[in-house]
Amino acid sequence: MEKLWGGRFREALDLEVARFTASFAVDRRLLRADVRTNVAYCRALQRAGLLSEEEAARILDALARILEQAERDPESLDRYPAEDVHSFVEARLAEFVGEAAYKLRTGRSRNDLVSTDLRLYLREQCDLWLAELLELETAVLDLAERYAEVALPGYTHLQRAQPILWGHYLLAYFEMFERDRERVRTARARLNVLPLGAGALAGTSVPLDREWLARELGFEHVAANSLDAVSDRDFVLEVLFAAAVLQMHLSRLAEDFILYATSEFGFLTLGDAVCTGSSLMPQKKNPDALELIRGKTGRVFGHLVSGLAMMKGLPLAYNKDMQEDKEAVFDALDTVRASVRVMATVLGDYANATELADYLVRKGMAFRHAHDLVGRIVLYATQVRKSLNELSLEEYRQFAPEIEADVYEALSLERALASKRALGGTAPERVRAALREARQRVNALRRDREAITSG
Repeated sequence: MEKLWGGRFREALDLEVARFTASFAVDRRLLRADVRTNVAYCRALQRAGLLSEEEAARILDALARILEQAERDPESLDRYPAEDVHSFVEARLAEFVGEAAYKLRTGRSRNDLVSTDLRLYLREQCDLWLAELLELETAVLDLAERYAEVALPGYTHLQRAQPILWGHYLLAYFEMFERDRERVRTARARLNVLPLGAGALAGTSVPLDREWLARELGFEHVAANSLDAVSDRDFVLEVLFAAAVLQMHLSRLAEDFILYATSEFGFLTLGDAVCTGSSLMPQKKNPDALELIRGKTGRVFGHLVSGLAMMKGLPLAYNKDMQEDKEAVFDALDTVRASVRVMATVLGDYANATELADYLVRKGMAFRHAHDLVGRIVLYATQVRKSLNELSLEEYRQFAPEIEADVYEALSLERALASKRALGGTAPERVRAALREARQRVNALRRDREAITSG
């Protein structure tokens, strides 16, 4: 297959080097975006008087046929020894329209072309990602509403700390996923800039209407500086960062559920559809899906670090190093989107020492003294092997005469939960209100999405 750059060279590229530098095995997933970019660019060249109406019509028809054939028979792509997706499209186009295919190179470089293709692809991926996040948030709320007022221990340092409600616990993850949604949304907004027309680095002398091109391809803005346009991979790094943080949140939730499903904790039972068994021990129910979400997190982190390391020392403008961005971001997106879907499936299938300190404060004791006193009471209870509820009133009064019989009411689970009435707390009425507000947010997002897709 003819190279896009071969005119200056007398000798053929070494076969091993050709294999090493080729990227078609990875960037072929940009085919739809590359065809779309070529369609818009063909029309722009026709508008500029650089393609005849007949040439443009033939090229547009051929581009549609190339995409249709590739999508009908993806394995056919393996038969073309292309350097990359751009050379593949050009070679196939030449088969259909001959020399007219090469006119699409006019005023354009692979540098601005690949950046345009990648932005189009990532924009579409972000839209799919946001839709999947909405389903995950819905699954979180469904589960939180179902068990809104079921109590469970809250932990710090993996030690029982204070009682909380199951609904309150799940709403914590809902808020994390809301921040993830905002990161994806803002990353999408910042990548929605058209680089096409920047050429190799210095712009183009071809009279292109870049504002028209931006509208044709759905971009909100046009890159203001040609050198920055072909050098920039911030948009890839931002997508990778959003993926890494979301995967970290999923990993934390997976770890919680893995622990809570053990016989030692026994807080929940995972559905059969998301677990596997042991080939040797029939009693086992292994949370493989959650463990893989946790395990794949390091992989996504690695892609972010590799992207940052790739860009850290690159001089302006384009360098071949940047070819490595695609393998990183493609795999990161595949991983995090699969993890989101699996977590939604998992969700769909399916300590009172602080209260003593609060009680003493209500009795007029300074919190610092109450905290110290409770520490000594807890130590005593541990030594005599009793819970705080099991200590007698006489035992309590050895430490503080202010303590009265109502201390046991303060230590009750219901009282402990109900006392956390401040905004954002775990009191049942606060959790119910937070669930209503979260449900309203999700419903509004769903209505907006349905309006966009139906429009």
